[in-house]
Amino acid sequence: MSSIATIRIKNLRLRTFIGIKDEEIHNQQDVLINTSIRYNADKAISENCIESALNYRTITKQIIELVEDNRFALLERMTNEILSIIMSHKDVIEATVETDKPYALRYADSVSVSLTATQDPS
Repeated sequence: MSSIATIRIKNLRLRTFIGIKDEEIHNQQDVLINTSIRYNADKAISENCIESALNYRTITKQIIELVEDNRFALLERMTNEILSIIMSHKDVIEATVETDKPYALRYADSVSVSLTATQDPS
């Protein structure tokens, strides 16, 4: 039996430059990031040590650095780059990233983009 774990990072609140309008290019805005990361946890379960698990703290630090140190015109681009960071970890089987831009539209709480990727089992 294989144990597939799902790690969820919920409502990671960051500030970045995101958008195409002049005010968006010159002023940082809040973004909310949610991820769902699936990986084979057999080794982590049997060995009970951090070195055998997928380190979500490391992944989160990489996401924070990417988002806070860059500028993005589109949510799609930022979401894809976050997803690429997650998928670069060899133990990840599948991941989904949803990025919200609060108050991007009048009368809406937020606008979000969600992307999913799956590792080739090669």
